[in-house]
Parts: sequence; structure tokens; C-alpha cells
Amino acid sequence: MLASVSGSITTFVGDHGVYAVFLLMAIDAVFPAASELVMVYAGALASGAFASQHVVLFGHQIDSGFWAFVTMALAGTLGYLAGSIVGWWIGRRGGRPFVERHGRLLHLGPERLERAERWFDRHDRWAVLLGRITPVVRSFVSIPAGVFGMPFWPYVWLTAIGSAIWAFALAGIGYAFGSNYERFHHAFDLVLVAGAALLALYLVFRWFSRLRSRRA
Repeated sequence: MLASVSGSITTFVGDHGVYAVFLLMAIDAVFPAASELVMVYAGALASGAFASQHVVLFGHQIDSGFWAFVTMALAGTLGYLAGSIVGWWIGRRGGRPFVERHGRLLHLGPERLERAERWFDRHDRWAVLLGRITPVVRSFVSIPAGVFGMPFWPYVWLTAIGSAIWAFALAGIGYAFGSNYERFHHAFDLVLVAGAALLALYLVFRWFSRLRSRRA
């Protein structure tokens, strides 16, 4: 199933290029959308690793590998920034009551919101920058930043910096792998499977712990 999801993502990026990267990264700013895989594949595509796929912007094919890489990385950065602004606006307008009512639809339940609050309490404004370069955490920063009153412009600048670091670094990995991307993709699928198995074990452990505490 995970391999199928990752395959669908890479196919979408391969078919729609820059626009798919922008859209998927915008979604990832609020909901986890495998930004790691998106940007690594985007970098590999920019390197010319896939003979039938090219980086095209506004109808013009970008033949230079360097500028293709920059275009993909910027698409990821700007897409993520756009999604982050939408997420901040949702949090700012709706506030904590909105998130508490609809948080599960946003993958932001009470426990996650509490963890986000502790994250912001611990790091203050730097929570945004640190969150943008931290796997998993990065998708749960946007809405809480609005809920907890993060000022807009500092939020935008810190998000832009963190998103650029993330997008350029991962696209750079894909660009460096180039024609060896398929080997990397296989390894990535194995990591996803292992991560899902560990998460399942963790959830089972928590369930048993809660059950035991209730019986005590």
C-alpha cells in the first residue's frame, strides 16, 4: 500500500512537474503529503534521470540541469510557503475552539495541539524555523502558529527560510542520485514500511498502557 502511495506521488510529479511539486508541498504545509519523497523525486527529475520527463515551466522546457534544479526547489519552497500562510490564517481566524472542534479532520487532535503548544512555549518564534526543518513536526506547525498568535511577517520569513532549506536540501539529494534514483526509491519504500511498523507497535503499546492504567 505504501509503495502504491509513493508510486502515485512520483507519477503525479512526473506527469505535472513544477505544478505538482507546488501543489503537493502546499498540501504538506497543513497535511502530511510525503514532502521528502516529492522533493527528492523533483531533484532526480531535474537531473535528467528520466528520459521521458522534463522540467517545464509556462510551456518552456528547461534544458539546463542547474536551472531545472533551482526551478523545482523554488516550486517546493513557494508551494510550502503558500500552504503555510493558508494554515496560519485558518488557525488565526478559527482559534483554539475551531481546532478543538475540527482538529481531527485537520490531523490535529487534542494531544497533537498540546504538543504543538509545548513546542511553541519551548522555542518561542524559533519554533517555526525549527519545525520547518524537522520531519513530521513540519506539517503540524502552520495552524498552531495562527492559534497561538504568531505575528504574520516573522512567521512568513521564518517559514520561507526553513522551507527553502528543506526543499533545496532534499532536491539536492535527488539531483545527486540522478540515474540511481530507483535504488533510492526502493530504499525509501523500505524505510516507510519500517516506520509504519514501528508506529503500529507504538500505538499498540500505548493502548495496552492505557488499558492497564484503567484497571489499576
